[in-house]
Amino acid sequence: MLVITCPYCGPRCESEFSNGGEAHIERPKDPESLSDAEWAEFVFLRDNPKGLLLERWNHAQGCRRWFNVARDTVTYEILAVYPMGSPPPALAPKRYV
Repeated sequence: MLVITCPYCGPRCESEFSNGGEAHIERPKDPESLSDAEWAEFVFLRDNPKGLLLERWNHAQGCRRWFNVARDTVTYEILAVYPMGSPPPALAPKRYV
């Protein structure tokens, strides 16, 4: 089981959290002007990297607050946890072949 360190409550098991998807996705400035294809791309298409991924998480069964996590998608290692609205930490992605 994955242990996630909530920046507000401390380490907790993964079952207390909900994944909110990729972090740092900016909403379109004028969504009414988007075509159906552009809107679908914004809503559904996300990166799926092998390695470093920045994600949003919610401590659903705890403090109910949102925060960001830098996680390696290959090893599931959590590299950093940081508050919403903060820039991501400078991390060097691991290289996978």
